[in-house]
Amino acid sequence: MRPTRLSMRLGLTVSIFCALLVLIMATLAYATLSRQLDARAVDALNEKLSQIEHSLAEGLSSVAEVVLHPHNLRDQIIGHDDYTLTILDSSSPRRQLLSLGGDEGKELPIPETDGRSKDFLHLTSPEGQETLMAYRVVRLLNGQHVLVLLSLDRKSDVALLNAYVKSSLFAVPLILLLVGGGAWWFVHRELKPLRAFRKVAAMVSARDLSHRMKVDGLPDELRDLAHAINFMLHRLDSDVQQLAQFSDDLAHELRSPMNNLMGKAQVTLSRERPPSEYKQVLESCTEELERLSRMVSQMLFLASVSQPSVPLATESIDLRSEAEKVTELFSHSAEDKGMSLVIRGYAHAHGETLMIQRAISNLLSNAIRHGPAGSTVALELAESRTEALLAVRNTGEGIAAEHLPRIFDRFYRVHPSRSRQQGGTGLGLAIVRSIMSLHEGHVTVESELDGPTTFKLIFPKSA
Repeated sequence: MRPTRLSMRLGLTVSIFCALLVLIMATLAYATLSRQLDARAVDALNEKLSQIEHSLAEGLSSVAEVVLHPHNLRDQIIGHDDYTLTILDSSSPRRQLLSLGGDEGKELPIPETDGRSKDFLHLTSPEGQETLMAYRVVRLLNGQHVLVLLSLDRKSDVALLNAYVKSSLFAVPLILLLVGGGAWWFVHRELKPLRAFRKVAAMVSARDLSHRMKVDGLPDELRDLAHAINFMLHRLDSDVQQLAQFSDDLAHELRSPMNNLMGKAQVTLSRERPPSEYKQVLESCTEELERLSRMVSQMLFLASVSQPSVPLATESIDLRSEAEKVTELFSHSAEDKGMSLVIRGYAHAHGETLMIQRAISNLLSNAIRHGPAGSTVALELAESRTEALLAVRNTGEGIAAEHLPRIFDRFYRVHPSRSRQQGGTGLGLAIVRSIMSLHEGHVTVESELDGPTTFKLIFPKSA
């Protein structure tokens, strides 16, 4: 069954991988040791056989001397219990002349040889004892030939290999246990930050988004993850606070007109009244309902702009042309207050036509509403290599500095009572900011207490 804990999975994976490496290394070490022992045995036999060949070729002149005077050969074998020297004559079948060494008298197989080079033969007894034999035909001084068999008993090499295998069988499990335990401990320690992640995640809720991950001492990968989680929590905290603030503001904004409607209806119905009074109350209620309808429409538009369901379809827009269309719609409102609308400059931007018209109309409506009678509202356009600018300026009463940071918040009003009397909903500038954010641009405001007040729409050329 596959373990469910990540630490156990990683520990088992590392342990299995290390176990495979240890087994592979032990196998390679065994193979290397075996090859080195084989090479050493061959070299030792070569060297000893060369000495014996030299003694036979230079010191003994006949087969009889090999039998009668084997002292020189015995001196070369004595003290080497693992060597066995056997010399056979050239008759057919060959007859043993001499046998010296640890296995003296032991019968060895007689190989076929051409006599031109040393040959080697690996022998294994029924008991499993390994022997390496080198053989060579040697020519004596009188021209006779003898077959020299030099065998090396490899029981010491076999004992060494067996000792290595036994020590490996004892050491490898201990090594694997140490590796497995060390791997589990290391993985368990390195995954400790994940438990901190789980702890923070368990404490986070919609009512409490203040918890953050500690990034000090974390590995790079987990540090990046912690930064991402902290940034996500920060954005969620901001969005939840904005949503809570929006809900409070919405409830406050809807409560006043609803109370006005209920109060007027209750007072009107408290006694009989002439038709003219009923008509007056209905007209007043209709105005309040129209303001509520505008507020709901603007909230729906603001929601659609803040969270668009499809990507924005942009096109190249002549901002002067759109400004002229909007000023034409507001020309009657401006004439009623004796105000004039002026457009200066040219600019082009990429965007959605209706949304840009909505942003311009909201700024122009505010400028006309708050501008003094007989003044001029200017729409100024300019562009550079990186951005396009549309500014709306009026010369009316300015905005105090403490209001400027919140002027684009939903339902925020500098003069709440006067804005309601003028039919404002407190959502126009919030809509403008959302539209500019959707176009990857921004809106700014500059104002002095005695005027003028300037709102600027800034469009990036790369949008």
